[in-house]
Amino acid sequence: MFKKILHANDGSEGAFRALAEAIEIAKLHGAELHMVSVEEIQWMPGSREEVIGEKELKNHRFEDAIKRAKRQAKKQKLEITTHLLIGHPVKAISEFAKQKGFDVLVIGYVGHSRLHDMLIGGTAERLVRLAPCTVIVVK
Repeated sequence: MFKKILHANDGSEGAFRALAEAIEIAKLHGAELHMVSVEEIQWMPGSREEVIGEKELKNHRFEDAIKRAKRQAKKQKLEITTHLLIGHPVKAISEFAKQKGFDVLVIGYVGHSRLHDMLIGGTAERLVRLAPCTVIVVK
């Protein structure tokens, strides 16, 4: 039985299909539902102020996805807690799931870039191998 569910969302339609499943699982088990989005910063800033400025700028990328997720959960009479992390998606999600003690991770199979996935390996595939909990992949 799942008590703490984590859904990873990159803003893609595949991620929102996975969110719909995560909502159903949370309702079925009476579980907490959390959503995490991870922003990769592509360059190394020179100062702490630049890191903070870059993070604030990037936070806006997921603003619409977070609002949409909250609406989707609310329609199903479910509360969702959202988290925004900075870093490498697989590492950040895996570490967050472990630190917070999630029972299950619900992810979409295809995110924003099929070419990116073909070149360096899919995020979903790597999360299945590296996540510290059960992983449900939604097609």
